[in-house]
Amino acid sequence: MLLGDPKKAIVQLSIPMIIGMSVHTIYNLVDAIWVAGLGSDALAAVGFVFPLFFMLMGIATGLGTGGGAAISRMIGAKNKEGADSVAVHTIVIMLILVVVFTVPFFFFAEEIFTGMRAGSATEMSVAYARVIFAGTIFVFFSNIANALLRGEGDAKRAMQAMVLGTILNIVLDPIMIYTLEMGVAGAAWATVISLAVTSAVMMNWLIFRQDTYLSFNFSRFRFDKAIVKDILRVGLPASVMQLSMAFTMLIMNLIIVMVDTTDGVAVYTTGWRVVTIAILPLLGISTAVVSVSGAAFGAKSFEKLDVIHLYSIKIGLMIETTIAVATFIFAPQITAVFTQAEGTAHIAPDLIAFLRIITLFYPGLAFGMLSSSLFQGTGKGMNALIVTILRSLILTPIFAILFGFIFESGLPGLWWSLVIANLSGSIVAFLWARYYLGDLLKTASV
Repeated sequence: MLLGDPKKAIVQLSIPMIIGMSVHTIYNLVDAIWVAGLGSDALAAVGFVFPLFFMLMGIATGLGTGGGAAISRMIGAKNKEGADSVAVHTIVIMLILVVVFTVPFFFFAEEIFTGMRAGSATEMSVAYARVIFAGTIFVFFSNIANALLRGEGDAKRAMQAMVLGTILNIVLDPIMIYTLEMGVAGAAWATVISLAVTSAVMMNWLIFRQDTYLSFNFSRFRFDKAIVKDILRVGLPASVMQLSMAFTMLIMNLIIVMVDTTDGVAVYTTGWRVVTIAILPLLGISTAVVSVSGAAFGAKSFEKLDVIHLYSIKIGLMIETTIAVATFIFAPQITAVFTQAEGTAHIAPDLIAFLRIITLFYPGLAFGMLSSSLFQGTGKGMNALIVTILRSLILTPIFAILFGFIFESGLPGLWWSLVIANLSGSIVAFLWARYYLGDLLKTASV
């Protein structure tokens, strides 16, 4: 699949991932709805924890992206032994990272959220976070195993694993939160248990049954600096990309609290869950672009890279424009889903405003996200990282401070800062990718 028609490969890999991610994101919405029943402090608590959870997810996703992209390049070069070695190295690196992050996050949770000015939501934040941090191993393995399956072109089973975990999570949420009266911590337990089951299923496929393209032999494992470098040259920038977005969320939470109240954090967090659904098609297409462009680059079929880039953006642009229009029109109805409870009804006007303003960057995001995926697939992870840092850690805080404090435009101004920063970053990424592809094609023609 990875070495055939690039347009066909993008579609075949994208559809299963979009389905899997759609189900997963539906869980995120359902989770928010159940948590909303506990009041705005509970929504704010999840909002304060989310950047840290996203940080863990980001590191795991980054490592998985690095391993998956390296595997795709090995497949393109027809190097089965190399692909197997990359897979084993990725798992070993993962185990080291799990230890590094689990201990400090778990034991210093209270100090972390006090420092984040969580206020009345501090106790709930700590209760939710400690369960999530205790399950770090499942957060990492589920993401990395999924990326390895995608790297070898097995998007179908990657989708099945995501769907299984999400359905289980949806079922467990009301049971843990309300039936067992565990409150917001129950939502965290539902997440960890579902990730554990998903991890067990994928471990069975990859390691015990070994009925995948990849083979794992840990008894013969020896660290190979060249392989570690190959994984990390994409994986490290990809992780830092995700971390930069997590830090952006932390910064935005702090700015929102200073401009408004913790209710503003509840609006931002809840609204961003809707954003994740809106950009799902782009996320699915981007995972396909990483794998397909990696295989094309490994086979030195540089002309295919140009096709992959423009075709994926064309699809993404059409889909996101449609979603943006629909979200803008139905923003009040979407908001009503999250504000039925008495404790959350007062944030409805602000949430409607968020949903309508933020739709303006959906179409433009296709240019940036899919350009970054092309960089990752071809091993140019630093290019994608630079663009992400520009957007997340430079432009977003600058515009947020400008609109929030200098122009004093309140929460709507903060939402506009997100739109302007994301569109600016997307333009830079697209132009850089076109320049990079032009150089590759010139080299190939010499």
